[in-house]
Amino acid sequence: MSNVKVGLIQMSCSRDKQENLSKAILKIREAAAKGAQVICLQELFTSLYFCDTENYEHFKLAESIPGPSTDILSALAAELGVVIIASLFEKRAQGIYHNTTAVLDADGTYLGKYRKMHIPDDFLLNIFSVFLFNA
Repeated sequence: MSNVKVGLIQMSCSRDKQENLSKAILKIREAAAKGAQVICLQELFTSLYFCDTENYEHFKLAESIPGPSTDILSALAAELGVVIIASLFEKRAQGIYHNTTAVLDADGTYLGKYRKMHIPDDFLLNIFSVFLFNA
């Protein structure tokens, strides 16, 4: 049985997408230098976390996947020989957006994506209420 060393990156972010991407690249390099073979970035790492509010300005942050960020990260994965798992805000089509995770193989190949589905807030509140009143 072989061991796989995983690097989990948690970092502070700013409103500047390029600054966050540059910081993530630096952290990926640090993790790879410490022996990480699979490197996971935090959720929606290219911006401040915005999913707790609905603000149409945030839709400007969305990008295609594969796209600009995955292209940069694919090249980095190939350079370092690591797998990168990156959570990005995806614009699939006009009006269709996803919190998506892209997987980039150690040779830089884009392996695919997983589109996260959110459970509506009112569903969670109903479950929580049932739990409270039935406990």
